[in-house]
Amino acid sequence: MPTMTPQNPNLAREHFLLLVLATLWGSSYSFIKIGVETIPPLTLIAARTLIAGGILLAVLRRRRVRLPRDGATWRRFFVQACLNSVVPFTLIAWAEQSVDAGLAVILNSATPIFTFLLTVLMTRHEQVTLRRLFGVIAGLVGICLVIGVEALGGLGESLMAQLAIILATICYAGAAIFSKNFKGLDPAVPAAGSLISGAVILLPMSLVVDQPWELNPSAASMLALLALSAFSTALAFTIYFRLVQTLGSVGTTSQAYLRVPIGVAIGIVFLGERLSQTAWVGLVCVISGVAAMTIPARRDATQARNA
Repeated sequence: MPTMTPQNPNLAREHFLLLVLATLWGSSYSFIKIGVETIPPLTLIAARTLIAGGILLAVLRRRRVRLPRDGATWRRFFVQACLNSVVPFTLIAWAEQSVDAGLAVILNSATPIFTFLLTVLMTRHEQVTLRRLFGVIAGLVGICLVIGVEALGGLGESLMAQLAIILATICYAGAAIFSKNFKGLDPAVPAAGSLISGAVILLPMSLVVDQPWELNPSAASMLALLALSAFSTALAFTIYFRLVQTLGSVGTTSQAYLRVPIGVAIGIVFLGERLSQTAWVGLVCVISGVAAMTIPARRDATQARNA
């Protein structure tokens, strides 16, 4: 049985991990919404990066995997931290003080669009095909069908908060592309390195701005913070860096399409919500879009192996 490598991935396993990642990140918006009720956004995200980074450090130590010590790698960790945690995490947490978690999910699901555009305009490290273009369009159509066009009716409200989420989405797209610089590293290493770097940036800011020792967070906010840190950050980042190596940056960010239907499914199971026939058609479109963007064509795979 061949060993899975970035050049020879087990696609069934990688797509399952893509679903897991979408679930972990899809739930993060609800955790953030609960967290910012009694914890300021800057402090919430500083604690998130610190706790998640600490968890990953403990995992690496147990596995006897060491973090790199060279300055060049750590500079890349700091860049990755700004693109993938410091800026987007803080913007989304700030925005969710006035924007519903569901609307945040919709706006943030545009990550693959920006990744696609950035690869076309800047890096061109992934081949742009009609099939991937179809994936982008099908995913967006699916989101509109699942949620309903009327769900976007609130775009005029809290404009600054919504623009902040869009900016966070662009940061995520840049992070997906920049993550290619960590090829050859254990996926938990850049995850831990970038989170630690993010904590180093955010903690001093939190101490100065929020004075967290004077806060009185609720139990619900603290539990949300722990879940956000352990599952939606530490575990999710490890999966994320693995998928960037096996499915590519555009393929990995396509999990953004899955966040919305997962949120709808949670509503059906736990809140008694119902899906319309149009929404079910949307789910099919979303799945089709993800498949089109993440399953490599045989010729693409052959070219990647020969590159």
